[in-house]
Amino acid sequence: MSFQLRREEVLDGERLRAMLDESPARAAQAILMAAREGVLEAQALLAQILLDGNGIAQDQPLALRWFDIAARQGHLMARNMLGRCHEHGWGCTANAAIAAGHYRLAADAGLDWAMYNYANLLATGRGVLEDQAQALRFYRQAAELGHAKSMNLLGRYLEEGRFCPRDLPAARDWYRRAAQGGDFRGQFSFAALLADEGDIDGAVDWLRQALAGGNLNFLRVAAPALASATDSRIRSMADDYARRRAELELQTL
Repeated sequence: MSFQLRREEVLDGERLRAMLDESPARAAQAILMAAREGVLEAQALLAQILLDGNGIAQDQPLALRWFDIAARQGHLMARNMLGRCHEHGWGCTANAAIAAGHYRLAADAGLDWAMYNYANLLATGRGVLEDQAQALRFYRQAAELGHAKSMNLLGRYLEEGRFCPRDLPAARDWYRRAAQGGDFRGQFSFAALLADEGDIDGAVDWLRQALAGGNLNFLRVAAPALASATDSRIRSMADDYARRRAELELQTL
């Protein structure tokens, strides 16, 4: 499929996103054109592809500049990504305090991802004073907006009764919603509750889904946890998790 880059298409952010899946290099040129024309969505998208090296040479400092341009015009995800860049040192020196400032601005404007990222800093005391009650508040706000990762963490607070009354039925519901929302950690958490309830078939099904989507850090923790399970069917899945972990470790070499 070839793309006819009429001006109205070049200026259409949604069209540019669709083009990225079809022809990243050609899409990158259209995105650059639209960004220079002042299309806000294209500016944020240009920053993202520069950060990822998707269809264009990776350039983290330039990505940071374009995220800043878009954020200054009110693009909330660009503001959140500025926070990510400063948190992780992408195109700049890592500075969690600066990251926290960007996250808080986007969170207060209603962006669920920024609420989640800001809550993570509050929960760990990075860039801000540790404040578990505030972290819980932002996780809850993001969860109520449909953010699956926040649903899982809210479930954990409720299950453990940390900085809130312990509420196992509510924790179960949030774990279920996180699992159904596609969060692999939520799938693992929900599987653990199902196993405790005796629903081994359901637990195994969710563990398989978590395995399919889980990242390396998750698999490193999950495999030993499964190896100590009391049920043999769940225990046997530790080998699957360990194999997948080994595959991902080879990819990082």
